[in-house]
Amino acid sequence: MSDRIAHTFQSLREKNQKAFVAYIAAGDPNFDSSLEIMKSLADIGADIIELGLPFSDPLADGIVNQMAAERALKSGMTTVRVLDLVREFRKSHQTPIVLFTYLNPIFTYGFDSFHHDAAAAGADGILLLDLPPDEAAHNDDLAGGSGLKTIRLIAPTTPPDRAAALARSAQGFIYALSRTGVTGAHGGPSANIASIVAAIKQHTDVPVCVGFGISTPDQAAMVASAADGVIVGSAIVKQVELNTQDPARAVTDFTKPLIEAVKLVKA
Repeated sequence: MSDRIAHTFQSLREKNQKAFVAYIAAGDPNFDSSLEIMKSLADIGADIIELGLPFSDPLADGIVNQMAAERALKSGMTTVRVLDLVREFRKSHQTPIVLFTYLNPIFTYGFDSFHHDAAAAGADGILLLDLPPDEAAHNDDLAGGSGLKTIRLIAPTTPPDRAAALARSAQGFIYALSRTGVTGAHGGPSANIASIVAAIKQHTDVPVCVGFGISTPDQAAMVASAADGVIVGSAIVKQVELNTQDPARAVTDFTKPLIEAVKLVKA
């Protein structure tokens, strides 16, 4: 299997462009609409799609993403159906997909089996929000898992030694938080993004993408000027919540100006 994430960042470097990473909840508001949203995001230039696995207790998520997970679960989404969604998307698009999830549904599925099946379906990476790498190293049940790139998350409050270890073990790209707290567009991104990114880059050559609090083209451009990529989640998910009759159109109209703003920032 080709490394779609590495290929994407290499292509962006050749064009002197930054990456735009879009997050949505898988199956929000339902399977078919979610598939259409994924295709629409890819078609307007999203470089990577983060696909959240619906989970009943998403502690790191703000209210917007919590409600999205609830809508998806009510529509019948399961871990297996998320892999079906990836499989359907792969029939027409090659945009990299990173699965954004908590340990519980993966452990329930079977850690090794999930990694294998998700990669076979066409997923490229996984960001496990509540599995510290040092814990995984000491647990035989969690030490395996191949086929998916391990995306690491680093927060401004992550101690320097730990941030360095996370950066060194990261694959694909690093998700750097612009500020602390749960997900959500409130608050806006931090003004210290350049120093956050520089500190991480001391320890890795893996691209650093920044998310949390980005909801306008100006904010997206500001973050892109300091990072290798911009991650927008809750602001996109909010469009689904507000426009359940035609969420793909709403997501497209909202997201396209943000992507355009990012692409105007030269590497």
